[in-house]
Amino acid sequence: MTTSAEQMRAWNGPAILSYGFRPFFLFGSIWAAVAMLLWVFMLSGHEVLATAFDPVSWHAHEFLFGYLGAILAGFLLTAVPNWTGRLPIVGWPLGALVGLWIAGRLTIATSALLPWGVAAAIDLAFPLALFAALAREVVSGRNWKNLPVLGLLLGMFIANGLFHIEATQGGYPAKGFGLRLGLVVAVMLVSLIGGRIVPSFTRNWLAQRGSTTLPVPFGRNDGAVLLLSMAALIVWVVWPEATATAVVCGLAGVLHVWRMSRWSGHRTGAEALVWVLHAGYACVPLGFLAVAAGLLLPGMAPAAQHIWMAGAVGLMTLAVMTRASLGHTGRPLHATIPITAIYTSLIVAVLARFVAGALPASEWPIHLAACAWIAAFAGFSIIYWPVLARPKLEYRRPRKAS
Repeated sequence: MTTSAEQMRAWNGPAILSYGFRPFFLFGSIWAAVAMLLWVFMLSGHEVLATAFDPVSWHAHEFLFGYLGAILAGFLLTAVPNWTGRLPIVGWPLGALVGLWIAGRLTIATSALLPWGVAAAIDLAFPLALFAALAREVVSGRNWKNLPVLGLLLGMFIANGLFHIEATQGGYPAKGFGLRLGLVVAVMLVSLIGGRIVPSFTRNWLAQRGSTTLPVPFGRNDGAVLLLSMAALIVWVVWPEATATAVVCGLAGVLHVWRMSRWSGHRTGAEALVWVLHAGYACVPLGFLAVAAGLLLPGMAPAAQHIWMAGAVGLMTLAVMTRASLGHTGRPLHATIPITAIYTSLIVAVLARFVAGALPASEWPIHLAACAWIAAFAGFSIIYWPVLARPKLEYRRPRKAS
């Protein structure tokens, strides 16, 4: 039977189409930087795009459904073959998925020139095709434990569709039901997948250094935290400003802090490739606690959305991209100074965006956040271009001297 490695080696086309993470991580990171730059011009009053969305809604849509859609595709198209034991999607079928994603970005950028139904259909074609491809693999491989991931992907597709509907009704979709639902899916994906890989990668790193105190792996208690988190997020979607929402989100935040306390994050300072995973996940409970703080400090509730989007989603995806790209291309799992610098830049962006949300009258935090964000993702694109666009390195053990 042909193995995944054999199928990838059999591909004679561009190396970037030899594995799912390669094109989606590269093009997704480029789009994250370019879209932020375009948004800065849009905020300054320049009409740089013929989009049917208002500037803030376009910005939110292209981050949550554009950028995150690409990174999820890259991660899942790489991980699902390992979960199911089935062959990965490579070559021109992978190129077709990338083409659908690019078509969605171009369509949204020019949606004012198209009927809304056409624009929505083209944009939704990519997540629907991705869901269908992954569902086939999960079902064929009888990998039932990963059905929640498929459910969350379907939720993201529905949220994107609702976003389009709210935009056509003359509303402000950046604060609508569809965006909140999409953010719920994103936070749950970070909580579910991040809750598995953060302690696992930390455990491996500590074990290599001979540590006997290792993180607690995923268990029933983690499942209970996830269930409560889902309930809290659903309440937040329906009643974002209710007192009950603040209370249940506060409880979820405390439980996520407890969950993280079992992962030995404080012992990972020597390796940025590991501690950044903990930093990204920490934005999940911080977002919940910000929602709870909004009960007393009204400016904190809107800031929570930015903690989740820029921090939990932005920083965690950057952490996963940097690590997975090194590991799957045969390179050492170590963060160099430039890689650590892009982590630091994105952390600055998260902090500045939080300040901007809490102090809406100030403009400098938004500009600082935008510049730091662009530096982080443009930096990733430059550093990782040769990693993602060139064939995998094949390391050989040095021959023993005779």
